[in-house]
Amino acid sequence: MPFSQNEELEVLIRARYPIIYVVSWEEERVIEKISQIAQKRNKKVLTWSYNTGIVPVGIPSDSKKNLDTSTKDPLLALNKVIEQIEPAIYVFKDFHPFMTKNNFSIIRRLREVAEYLKNSYKTLVLIAPSMQIPSELEKDITLVDFPLPCFDELGRLLDRIVEDVKDNPQIEIDIDDESREKILRAALGLTLKEAENVFAKTLVMNGKLDATVVPIVLSEKEQIIRKSGILEYYETGENFNSVGGLDALKDWLSKRGLAFSDKAKAFGLPSPKGVLFLGVQGCGKSLCAKAVSSMWELPLLRLDVGKLFESALGSSEENIRRAIIIAESVSPCVLWVDEIDKAFGGVGGSSGMTDGGTTSRIFGSFITWLSEKSTPVFVIATANDISRLPPELMRKGRLDEIFFVDLPNEAERRQIFSIQIAKRGRDPENFDLDALAIEAKGFSGAEIEESVISALYEGFYSNRDLEQDDIVKSIKITVPLSKTMLEEINAVRKWCEGRARPASYQDLKEESPDHQSKIEL
Repeated sequence: MPFSQNEELEVLIRARYPIIYVVSWEEERVIEKISQIAQKRNKKVLTWSYNTGIVPVGIPSDSKKNLDTSTKDPLLALNKVIEQIEPAIYVFKDFHPFMTKNNFSIIRRLREVAEYLKNSYKTLVLIAPSMQIPSELEKDITLVDFPLPCFDELGRLLDRIVEDVKDNPQIEIDIDDESREKILRAALGLTLKEAENVFAKTLVMNGKLDATVVPIVLSEKEQIIRKSGILEYYETGENFNSVGGLDALKDWLSKRGLAFSDKAKAFGLPSPKGVLFLGVQGCGKSLCAKAVSSMWELPLLRLDVGKLFESALGSSEENIRRAIIIAESVSPCVLWVDEIDKAFGGVGGSSGMTDGGTTSRIFGSFITWLSEKSTPVFVIATANDISRLPPELMRKGRLDEIFFVDLPNEAERRQIFSIQIAKRGRDPENFDLDALAIEAKGFSGAEIEESVISALYEGFYSNRDLEQDDIVKSIKITVPLSKTMLEEINAVRKWCEGRARPASYQDLKEESPDHQSKIEL
């Protein structure tokens, strides 16, 4: 029968697993849980840190001064674990720096400790905020992810804070059932300490505790994302009014956005997994990713895949794992992986030989998570070069759909011109949009935007307002990607036929003159 991560720790201790590695920032919560397990099993709990050595849990702070601190040395501490006879659980805090490849003596001693503890009633638990297990210890150490506080735990914390301040005349408490649920939902993904800090911050700032705490809690989540260094909290003012065309894609996304509601869950709808946008550069793939966040009113996180590989060899796998944990902790959210073809291009090929297989392992972790994730994290991946994408990414079940974003047709170009002109504070009705759309045949959305901006420069230099002729002139002197990258664009079109859904309802083949021009430009 499956069990929760909290239950897993107890099961492993009862089953006499010798060394358990708990990944968590919350030492106090983990030790509290271990103490509860130890009490039921009639065992002592002793903790170790580099500053204190081995200390029994529950010893008052002033008594610790008289304790033997000779076990500060990691090797001596491990020796003590073996020498101790009575049943006990040893909790070593932040032991991971001593488990690097250069610490041969400690790694060897840990292997010996693991062998010895198999036949004893003792367990060694390592607590660290990040995972660092040398290959020599992979078969001796069992990894456990300690979950962040659940809804009920955060509820108990909030109730305790309310109880502590309710008699203070300078603080106003106004929490009904609805506002309490909103506050706790917003706090999901924070540690208990982070949640306590942000609730205290609200009391200091506003002198009250009510539904207004929600934006402050969400800002705390934004801090977590920024501190990770791998994920970027992307604040966007874009919406689908800024996106011309792509009606089929917009319709599909608007329907999927409803699946995050409680009503959808009651109906039996699972949370949508994600979508892959393939297509020509500058045709609105990234813009759509930003607009989805606004449409669904969900935070947008951008995964900078390049930063995964910046660290020393061996830590990149830990980086993708941290990014996933952070994204899940702030869910529901949108996770945007821009230009995924550049990040994972050539997986399984020669690149795997040059980086020790790091790229393949990161990609493997990513697609496994895509298949198995149960948290409402909607992934939007964008790609330009289909030939570089691993086929495993396109398998159904990992993403909900693949959309092909082609060059805009004539009607879409007309709409894009209207959006771009209005965006610059001019009335689109004063321009011949039909003529501009025809003139810009083969242009991408980004190239249309640039033509309007270039025309604005021309008007400003000539001390007059934006004019139709300036835009036409800008179009005529521009060589679009549909000419410079004709072969690559046609190759992507050919691949997507029958494999990806068009992002526009209007089939480009029906617009024969325009479609033909795209092929023969």
